[in-house]
Amino acid sequence: MGIESLIIFLLIGAIAGWLAGMIITGFGFGLLGNIIVGIIGAFVAGFVLPAVGLQIGGGLFGSIIHATIGAVLLLFVIKLVKKT
Repeated sequence: MGIESLIIFLLIGAIAGWLAGMIITGFGFGLLGNIIVGIIGAFVAGFVLPAVGLQIGGGLFGSIIHATIGAVLLLFVIKLVKKT
């Protein structure tokens, strides 16, 4: 993986984590936390979305949407676990 790919990977994670934090209220993790949430969210979406038959278009915008959906799912599960 080249340096450009790594920067784009981290940028997508940061944007997805920030968007998920805006959608699921009560979560603000800062830049590093948003990157981690976005990256984990991308992995979650990589497993969940194909299982339900949902496909997102390619490219940068599609990657951000994909990671954001996964991050929202991740934060939703965390919120459920924290309540109990």
